[in-house]
Amino acid sequence: MPVHDGEAFLAATLASAAQDTTEGVEFRLYNSGADQGVTRRIAESFADRLDLHWQDTPELPSWMAKTNFGVREARAPYIAMLHQDDLWLPGHTASLRRSVAEHPEAALSIAGTRFADVHGRIFSRWRLPFGSGVVSEADFVATLLVQNSIAIPSPLIRRDAWLTAGGMDEALWYTADWDLYLKLAAQGDVVVREAITTAFRLHGRSLTMTGRRDAADFRRQLEQIIDRHLARVPAAMRQRVARRACASIDVNCALAQASGGKKAVLAHAMLQFLRLGPLDLLRYVKQSRIIDRVVPRLQLAVSGRL
Repeated sequence: MPVHDGEAFLAATLASAAQDTTEGVEFRLYNSGADQGVTRRIAESFADRLDLHWQDTPELPSWMAKTNFGVREARAPYIAMLHQDDLWLPGHTASLRRSVAEHPEAALSIAGTRFADVHGRIFSRWRLPFGSGVVSEADFVATLLVQNSIAIPSPLIRRDAWLTAGGMDEALWYTADWDLYLKLAAQGDVVVREAITTAFRLHGRSLTMTGRRDAADFRRQLEQIIDRHLARVPAAMRQRVARRACASIDVNCALAQASGGKKAVLAHAMLQFLRLGPLDLLRYVKQSRIIDRVVPRLQLAVSGRL
């Protein structure tokens, strides 16, 4: 868990983990905030319920650097990420243990997630564009290239696969997890769990809300993923996947700018969207999970809960 100024949500996050069966699970927290120990005291109040390891790491300001460091230090053979504002739902560790028992060699085990609002209220689902079970590398890469649909609290990752893949690229401040999942697919099976046992919190201070202010850099972050991994898509489908992925970048950039008040850019994105044609349009909607992602944010914005 990378921690930075986590006072607002950390107690709820750790409480959500503590309600589950966490025997054999270590919680490694790496803090780069300067809050006079407030966040650490919150964490330590759970020390009687969680195998909790706290470390102040002011030299590691980014969440990617803290996460890579934590994976190197971890003692367990499997890694899960829990950010300071997200939640585990009841039965999460049982779901992870079942996945390990059924697919011990899988490099990556994933599931859909639920959304939570700023108050921790659980509402709509953010589904994956995959059926449950093992996903082939070709299908996984071709689908995930269109849009990262994996929420941070969802994955369970084999630690050795993470290390062999090189971990997170710390230069990718917005897309490091997306890049990692694609790299992991080359290290072993990708398995989709059926049960949804995590929640991704939507709030105005999250990276998905604040990290998109530099429009050009934001676009570069997205484009680098396509540049790095498109060649892994089978040649017969590469061009169409590239068209959907590029349209997805246009839509994501337009939505980011529109959220900052530049509504005029939406017209250009809509034009690129329509140019896909009916079949690729339908595939884009399914693969991007755009309805799952956008509607909850609109609901919260309209109700003033974002």
